[in-house]
Amino acid sequence: MTNIQYVIQNKVDPSVHTISPDASIHEAISLMTNKDIGALIVTQEQRVVGILSERDCTRKMLKRQFLTEETQVHELMTAKVITISLEHNVKDSLKLMTDHHLRHLPVIEQERLVGMVAVGDLVKAIIEDQHDLIQQLENYIENFGDLADATIQDQQKLIQQLQSYDQQ
Repeated sequence: MTNIQYVIQNKVDPSVHTISPDASIHEAISLMTNKDIGALIVTQEQRVVGILSERDCTRKMLKRQFLTEETQVHELMTAKVITISLEHNVKDSLKLMTDHHLRHLPVIEQERLVGMVAVGDLVKAIIEDQHDLIQQLENYIENFGDLADATIQDQQKLIQQLQSYDQQ
């Protein structure tokens, strides 16, 4: 099974966008909109202190009914961040996301942010794994068919030899 390091290395855009917890929510929403991304990692002194997703903004805006220019990222972010490492496999990471209703997972190595994966990244990796497995099975079946043909031909030759001995 593919690991997260492979997924990050093969992303079209592996960059991770971060924002300060003291930044305005307006700045965060503008950044997500301009970069066409669904989440920002909230960092302070190069440490991950939260994650802010479109879902966080939408849900909390509806609860508060309005946001002001003074509303800061830390007021809306999810502070309890679930993370994974480069060694995690895709299947377990997707299960983690499903179990916790997450769309994005920060990837941490040695307490340092090294990437972020989204559900779509993991689904793409699983599809690639399944495609590779199908190819291997097709090759196996094809080779097995060749082996079966060779075995049948050998048996036919043996029968012919036995018949020729019997006729002698």
